[in-house]
Amino acid sequence: METMKVRSHIGTDGILLLQMPTEFKDTSVEVVVVVQTIPTEEIKPKYNAWGKLTTKKSIQAAIARMVQLRQEIALDQSSIRSMIEEGRRF
Repeated sequence: METMKVRSHIGTDGILLLQMPTEFKDTSVEVVVVVQTIPTEEIKPKYNAWGKLTTKKSIQAAIARMVQLRQEIALDQSSIRSMIEEGRRF
């Protein structure tokens, strides 16, 4: 038996998502849930490395930008193969 304490958020749809460690994958478990609300003053806003408030919208924008950058700088497989062959000559 293992006891874990996690903080999570129940969405407006009433769904609570729990992510378990991979050691528990593909196995049957019995789960006991104790729900205790957290006073609002304990929930502190999170900031990114640049001091800006981290929100769901800002995270989605960052992910979209990373996808865009990946598409802009991505090399096709034939370019990668030719670079490998070029490197083997030296």
